[in-house]
Amino acid sequence: MNIIDGKLISAQVKEELREKVEDIKLKGGKIPHLAAVLIGDNGASETYVSSKIKSCEQIGFKSTLVRRDATTSEAEVLEIIGQLNQDEDVDGFIVQLPLPDHINVDKIIEAIDPKKDVDGFHPINIGRMAKGLPSYISATPFGVLELIKRYNIETAGKHCVVVGRSQIVGLPMSILMQRNTYPGNCTVTLVHSRTQNLPEICRQADILVAALGKPEFITAEMVKEGAVVIDVGLTRVVDASKKSGFALKGDVKFDEVAPKTSYITPVPGGVGLMTVAALMHNTLLASQGLVYGK
Repeated sequence: MNIIDGKLISAQVKEELREKVEDIKLKGGKIPHLAAVLIGDNGASETYVSSKIKSCEQIGFKSTLVRRDATTSEAEVLEIIGQLNQDEDVDGFIVQLPLPDHINVDKIIEAIDPKKDVDGFHPINIGRMAKGLPSYISATPFGVLELIKRYNIETAGKHCVVVGRSQIVGLPMSILMQRNTYPGNCTVTLVHSRTQNLPEICRQADILVAALGKPEFITAEMVKEGAVVIDVGLTRVVDASKKSGFALKGDVKFDEVAPKTSYITPVPGGVGLMTVAALMHNTLLASQGLVYGK
């Protein structure tokens, strides 16, 4: 059993990006610029955005934070997006989710210029990804691919089972793992809450990606010997023994599943740490015109 170290790989990716930015500076090129839009005061969102801004500083990117309170209207958010779409110095931007209930998330995502959609959520980027065209791959699927690649895990001809069908993780993950590339060339099964015989299907997986948001849902009897298990879940669970009052749990019951696996990602310390690195990667692509051109 090998632990896939997301902290190590994310640090490697960020260091590689930092070196590329240094090279851009030496050549007098444009410094990548990432903007983030934060609406409201969701604690988790505050943490995520702070981490993204800090990563920009570490790598050498420019960053801008546009902050508004939770009462901000949908029209105001759309106006902010319009301004960022037109700002030639901003290479890419994100609107941090979740948004307040009165704001239509789909309308917000579709208003973002696909060329600046470094979160990879716009329908055009998802469609380009599905066709195998250059696109921005959303952060979590990108992180999973990068971990598989850097640990040289064989994927060709393997049976990959993706548990969860969200448009942010499960669906794109299933598309990416079957593409004619590496990582990829898997036979993919996408299962979800309505799937019959779900444990039996999971036991068939050479590569099992758990992305359904239910803490410790995947147990040892759902995993075959030698499987690669990628745990995308991250849920706060009440734990009186912790100083914070809660513990972070993945979708996989790690202690009992890990001994059966060939490779497994821990929570925390696995896929989650790759999401910011992925966002930085997409921002560099955007600044260099490597997806849509200049």
